[in-house]
Amino acid sequence: MPISQPFCPAMTPVLTALMLGLSSPAMAEPSESLRLAELAPRLEIGDLVFIRIPALPFRLVAKATLSWTNHVGVVVEVVNGQPMIGESTVPFSRVSPLSRFVARSERGRVAVSRLPTPLTEAQRRKLADAVKARSGVLYDSGFDIASRRQFCSRYVREVVGEATGVELGEVESFATLLHRNPTTDLTFWRIWYFGVIPWQRRTVTPASLLEDPRLVPVFDGRVEG
Repeated sequence: MPISQPFCPAMTPVLTALMLGLSSPAMAEPSESLRLAELAPRLEIGDLVFIRIPALPFRLVAKATLSWTNHVGVVVEVVNGQPMIGESTVPFSRVSPLSRFVARSERGRVAVSRLPTPLTEAQRRKLADAVKARSGVLYDSGFDIASRRQFCSRYVREVVGEATGVELGEVESFATLLHRNPTTDLTFWRIWYFGVIPWQRRTVTPASLLEDPRLVPVFDGRVEG
């Protein structure tokens, strides 16, 4: 099984060429638009916040999953009116202010979803404990759900699961994931995994969390300022 490490500098010219040819058919303009100050009061602890990171390999993740989103975090607490987002990101998992989190999203695209029942106080404490337990864990660029490291959708799935007992998203093999979309260009993934795609590796994607029917949509649009 290939090691889970970021690409080396020698791969940069090839990856750049791939990126230049990468389109974003799922990145349709949303109809709703809010200022950050309008969105923040709507959020509750336990909400999932989805964004779109414009860099590789995240754009390829979105394309392979037929979705616009490629990154997700969870609201852990609210400090002085500012929701704080627990996330697994490069280089390690952390808690970020909502303003900083959404500022990284391409064209301000943001979606928010939540479970139909608000978290109880006990569930909120469990959520905070689950986030704290994962603080500072290195990012897994191999997207392996069995890794000692973390990646965003696995992080959110586990944190919410430990707090509520609800395991969101679909765990699936790379074979299932990549073959679901027949237009997926496997060139990038062969390069990313040093020549051999780990077809039987199991993972979970931001798209599968966003599409989970147990979640209730709260917002899907653009966030400004």
